[in-house]
Amino acid sequence: MELANLTWPEAKEAISRARVALLPIGSTEQHGPHLPLGTDHLTAAWIAREAARQGGFLLLPTVPVGVSVHHRQFWGTLWVEPEVLRAYVEGIARALAYHGLKKFVLVNGHGGNTPALMDAARRLRDEGIFAFVYVWWRAVEEEIRKVLEDSGGHAGELETSVVWHIAPELVHPDKFPEAAAQAAPAWGRKIHGVEVGYDTVDFAAAGCIGAPTKASPEKGRTILEAAVNKLLQFGKWLAEAPLEELASKPHKP
Repeated sequence: MELANLTWPEAKEAISRARVALLPIGSTEQHGPHLPLGTDHLTAAWIAREAARQGGFLLLPTVPVGVSVHHRQFWGTLWVEPEVLRAYVEGIARALAYHGLKKFVLVNGHGGNTPALMDAARRLRDEGIFAFVYVWWRAVEEEIRKVLEDSGGHAGELETSVVWHIAPELVHPDKFPEAAAQAAPAWGRKIHGVEVGYDTVDFAAAGCIGAPTKASPEKGRTILEAAVNKLLQFGKWLAEAPLEELASKPHKP
């Protein structure tokens, strides 16, 4: 059930039936010369849509811009401050809670969003609204290690593989050599143990951490299927969880 496609009478019925809502959240930021700016929100939306379809969850409209200021030197990157994202997500949750649905999974497609989303979830719990942050690649780390040769990075083997599966028309294999030639081996830049790479461009000229050359749509499909399955399992658990077990614990005596 996709909320945005419903009329308000249909939404009344859908919200009344649903026990869990999925909110995909991503970013619009550079992903090298070979992947689209929408990589993160496209991936989060795809995973959430598949889980909603299989599990009967309510799918909310995707939040397409996140905390991406560290990519700002690359054309097209958009960003908001962490407190803006936090407030926006809290507002969406409060709006749906007003209609009676108080269980959410924040399907996160961008690592830079995670602290703000965790903070939002903690604050909402104090109001009796229960949101949990599903960072899809963290949930399937074991599967990623089995499938990929290079499991880390940004716009590398992992992200290239998943986008190649869900939106092959947006992937540019002819740009793989350029991306690989300028890719950084790891996040950040340290001098005498101190991090000095505040922005991606400080250590990755083309915006890539890890090379995309070993990516494939088949690898992407395997990983995405695992991510959907994990989200499906968590959503079913959340649907059955009593609210009192999810609530904030009282102060110690």
